Amino acid sequence: MVNIIWVALAAIGIIYAFFNGTIEEVNEVIFSSAQDAVALTISLVSVLVFWLGLMRIAEKAGLLEKLAYLFKPVFTRLFPEIPADHPAIGYILSNFSANLFGLGNAATPLGIKAMHEMKKLNNDSDVASRSMITFLALNTSSVTLVPTTIIAIRMQYDSMAPTEIVSSTIIATLISTIGAIMIDRYFYYRRQRRLI
Repeated sequence: MVNIIWVALAAIGIIYAFFNGTIEEVNEVIFSSAQDAVALTISLVSVLVFWLGLMRIAEKAGLLEKLAYLFKPVFTRLFPEIPADHPAIGYILSNFSANLFGLGNAATPLGIKAMHEMKKLNNDSDVASRSMITFLALNTSSVTLVPTTIIAIRMQYDSMAPTEIVSSTIIATLISTIGAIMIDRYFYYRRQRRLI
C-alpha cells in the first residue's frame, strides 16, 4: 500500500509539473537529487562500517553480552510471556543494543529474527501477541546514545559541530521510549479490563 501511495504522489507531481510548464525544473531536480543520494550513501557506508566494526569488537570483547545481562531484568519484565532463556530475548536485547548505538541498519535483521521467534511462541498466529506489539513500540521509539547516521549526514554537509545533537537525541529518544512503554501498557490493561 505504501508503494502505491509513493508512486501516486510521484505521478501526480510529474503530471502537475507537465501541465504547469515546470517539467524542466522537475527533471533537473530528479537528476541532481539522484547524484546527491549516491554521494550521501557512499559517505554513510564508511561511517556505518566504522560503527559496525566497533560493535563487532564490543561483541568479541563481551561488552554486548554484559550490556544484555545488565538490561535482561528490565526486558524480562517488559516481555513476561517470553521465557528468560528463549532466543527471542537474546534477539530483542541485541536489537536494543544496536539501536542504542544508532545502528538502525544493523538492528533491522535482529528485529526481524526477534519477531520470527515471537511468532513461533505465538503458535505462528497471524495476530500479533502482546510481546510483538511491545517490541514494535520499543523498536520504533528506541533509546539512542549515539545517532551514528545523523552524525554522518551532518559531517557530509560540513556541519561545524556534527555531534552537538547527541544530548538532545538521548533526551528525545528517552522520552519517546518511556511514552511508548506507557501507551503500550495503557492499551494492554484497557483491553484486559474489557475482557473481564
